[in-house]
Amino acid sequence: MSRRDRIRMTEDEVRRYFDEQKVINVASIGPNGRPHLAPLWYYPHESGVATWTYATSQKAKNLRRRPEATVLVEDGESYERLRGVSMEADVELVEDTAEVTRMGITLMQRYAGAQPGDPVPEQLRSFIEGQAPKRIGLIFRPTRVASWDHTKLGGSY
Repeated sequence: MSRRDRIRMTEDEVRRYFDEQKVINVASIGPNGRPHLAPLWYYPHESGVATWTYATSQKAKNLRRRPEATVLVEDGESYERLRGVSMEADVELVEDTAEVTRMGITLMQRYAGAQPGDPVPEQLRSFIEGQAPKRIGLIFRPTRVASWDHTKLGGSY
């Protein structure tokens, strides 16, 4: 078995990894043809991830023009601890305010430590409802995934 095969994550490991991590780095193509990179909070969604952003942001403009991105999630402070997932993705832009509100609530509850299905505090719902008209949802559906988990090497190189 190749070293590359040994460090690749299974689909279940990728899902668990997405559950553990907090920030994605999203690369889209800017108007000048160069990559535009932006960190975002996210939540796991289907086989990919989802988030929201301001509708007038550069990343939103880029993704309207070309709804494709590369998304990176990574961690590890030393070589033997490096883990990550890079995925090329088709991007669905969600503009329905009710759905964007639902996405915003899902996102904010995740970062507040709530579990799926937990009641939504009225103050949070009110805040998100005020934000949603200014935002769009982004759903990243992977078309190609690369993953690595160097902890699987047991410290050997």
